[in-house]
Amino acid sequence: MFKFENQLLKLKHEVLTRVAVLAKENKVTKEEIEKIPYNMISGESPTYRDTVTQERDVVLERAKLAAGYLPNGKEGKDLIDISEQQQILYVIKAACDRCPTKKFEVTDACRNCIAHKCQSTCNFGAISYVNGRAFIDPSKCRECGMCKKACPYDAIAEDMRPCKRSCPTGALNFNSKDLSAEITEDKCVNCGACMAACPFGAIEDKSSLVKVINNLVSKEKIYAVVAPAITGEFGPKTTYGQVKNAIKSLGFTDMVEAACGADAVTVHESNEFIERMENGDPYMTNSCCPGFLSYIQKIMPDQAERISGTVSPMVAAGRYIKSKDNGAKVVFIGPCTAKKSEILIDSIKDSIDYVLTFEELLALFEAFEVNPATCEDIMVDDASIFGRGFGMGGGLTAAIENYIQDKGAEIEFKPVKVSGGAEIKKTMTMAKAKKLQGNFIEGMMCEGGCINGTAKIAPLMKAKMPFTKNNAQSSMKSVLSNKALEEYKNINLER
Repeated sequence: MFKFENQLLKLKHEVLTRVAVLAKENKVTKEEIEKIPYNMISGESPTYRDTVTQERDVVLERAKLAAGYLPNGKEGKDLIDISEQQQILYVIKAACDRCPTKKFEVTDACRNCIAHKCQSTCNFGAISYVNGRAFIDPSKCRECGMCKKACPYDAIAEDMRPCKRSCPTGALNFNSKDLSAEITEDKCVNCGACMAACPFGAIEDKSSLVKVINNLVSKEKIYAVVAPAITGEFGPKTTYGQVKNAIKSLGFTDMVEAACGADAVTVHESNEFIERMENGDPYMTNSCCPGFLSYIQKIMPDQAERISGTVSPMVAAGRYIKSKDNGAKVVFIGPCTAKKSEILIDSIKDSIDYVLTFEELLALFEAFEVNPATCEDIMVDDASIFGRGFGMGGGLTAAIENYIQDKGAEIEFKPVKVSGGAEIKKTMTMAKAKKLQGNFIEGMMCEGGCINGTAKIAPLMKAKMPFTKNNAQSSMKSVLSNKALEEYKNINLER
């Protein structure tokens, strides 16, 4: 049904699907989970790892996380439920390749030149010369990179672990005993950048897949709130209406666009921005990206007061559904692992019950034998093009800008649009130093926005074209859809 970009994504999908099938058949037990590695990997010849035993160990730990249990448990021990834990991302130790821990190392290209520019530029005395070649003392190195820039032969290689390089907060380190990757939880924003960066798939997010399936099988009232980014995930020929039909075929009572919540958020956040500027605030940030919000709270807590007090589109849509259908369960479906941590916030947890990623949705389709491409197309046109545009970097800014112009507010709107950890760090540092060239920051933790989320299933370039095409076909051209204007006006949009 779906062609995966690489073998790792295919492996992850197969594990998720097998767990989903067990949940559908009400067979999620310790014994059945432990059978998955043997059902997936037969024979005694390894394909990717040193031994078949290691390959099976990795699959088992993946299966545990997919079923909502703690990985890396000892054999014979009971499974530990981690559904209520704040941490979303976990290191699968059996999968970690124990990559080099030094960031900079001298290669054979070193010529032992007379100038010794690498040594003279190092401010920490970390470079000496041993056996006719430069040597970097890791205990003194501060990983500033000046030696690498200074070397005329490019003889100093940067060899940082992919997971550590990708982490925007410095939460990734290594265990001093076995050198496996380790996550410092109080620094982690659960953005999933490390998960996407690791080529061994050694970092994975915990899942609520089993609990969602239990609700579907028992015919509970359960609604899906779907992120705008989904429009490009299933190829250029699969429409938004087909995806909605496919989701309802799984047993969901209905599917609601998070983009409709985004329309409501646009109005609330725009009015909040106007009020803050009139009160003399230097700037305000968006609050719809939980990774960005958590970054500010954990890394620059003195700037947290600048975060918008408006809820995310996900929460707005969840509160809307529950106001209409008391007792309903709500599942958000998107490309973001950080959304799984957002729903654990006390003021939000009553709005959304579960979060599934696009990877998990695909496993659901596979387990329930539903193919979006063959489903009947139905009209889905509740949200505006601006609400749907939240899925791409700059979309939120465009929506607010249009609303402020339509309202005729005499406030200068000077947005700074950033995405990705490096750009966010740079921009927030400037804001803290009072050197920001703007008064509104749209921060998206994933480069390019949600369409490039860490739990997406389609490559960015393949998803981007149908995403843009589908959104452009919306007949709702105003910044705010009538549905959001009328039906969300009594919904509490305060965070």
